[in-house]
Amino acid sequence: MGRTILITGAGSGLGEGAAIGMARAGHEVIAAAQSSPQANALRARTEPLELLSLRVERLDLLDRYDVGRACGWDFDVLVNNAGIGEGGPIAEIPLDLVRANFEVNVFAPLAFTQLVVKKWVSRGVKGRIVFVSSMGGLFSPPGFAAYAATKHAIEAIAEAMQGELRPFGIQVQTINPGAYLTGFNEAMAENAFRWLDDEVNFTTRRAMREMVNSLIGGPEGRLDPNDMISKMIEVIPSSEGTFRNIHPQFVETALKDHQREMFRREI
Repeated sequence: MGRTILITGAGSGLGEGAAIGMARAGHEVIAAAQSSPQANALRARTEPLELLSLRVERLDLLDRYDVGRACGWDFDVLVNNAGIGEGGPIAEIPLDLVRANFEVNVFAPLAFTQLVVKKWVSRGVKGRIVFVSSMGGLFSPPGFAAYAATKHAIEAIAEAMQGELRPFGIQVQTINPGAYLTGFNEAMAENAFRWLDDEVNFTTRRAMREMVNSLIGGPEGRLDPNDMISKMIEVIPSSEGTFRNIHPQFVETALKDHQREMFRREI
């Protein structure tokens, strides 16, 4: 049976691909982009596809008027996909950047989800909440801790929310992509170089570049996004599945190994 799916952050990357793919699969999809230019560009890209089940809307989760309008839309699956990333050493990154990262990645989607869930519970809608987390929700690599911390927070929220909403028939799950080449990770890494200064910071720009290259400089850090999009199209509309969905498999294996290693690590 088709679902009606609202996916945020659908103006580009994995969100855009998943929105188009789910519409092609017969689901009603509201593809929400953060700004009017993004929404207009997405409409221009998708109109030739003639997907009658795909609707493009502007939704800036930091804009209370956008949020109020979105609360009037009818959907039974919410995919919290919108996010930003701040790179840089956590020992030196300016705190205003960390706060902004949490505002977009944690507080804004949580506030919107609370409104959606309240509406669903009052109407008896047995909906589904999908949080697009990250491999960074389960480990914190040097140079990317601010972003990883937001995804760790999402993991905690989703885990608790699953138990809280189960009595109301509302499902909660996460999707944890590996390092896919959408431009997001590269942009996040470059963000650090707008403030890192070798004359001010003890972390050099060269050291940061080495951190970036070690994480996303090789093939395992530049995966084909179409692979992840296919997984999202499979997982999001399904009424069955696992709570946590890490993809691809080698990333899941590596993360489990990492968790075990952290229990053994000495200081």
